[in-house]
Amino acid sequence: MYEIIVLKKAKSQLSKLPEEIRNRIGFAIEKIKLRPFSFVKRLVASQYFRLRVGDYRLILDIRQSKLVIMVIEVGHRRNVYKR
Repeated sequence: MYEIIVLKKAKSQLSKLPEEIRNRIGFAIEKIKLRPFSFVKRLVASQYFRLRVGDYRLILDIRQSKLVIMVIEVGHRRNVYKR
């Protein structure tokens, strides 16, 4: 089972979302602990992955050697990919 680490920036972004969305994201994070590659897609030209939860996206870094999933960023799909 993978360990989930939520970075400070992602925690801040999560706290600004409505409670219903936070609950859905929490359920999705729990679901990917066992088999993350069944639910995520790799971002083009990047080492990161994305997890879709309705209109929201989680940007993840998955370290297979350490069994760690780091949640880097959380946001609406129209904003999360912009840098």
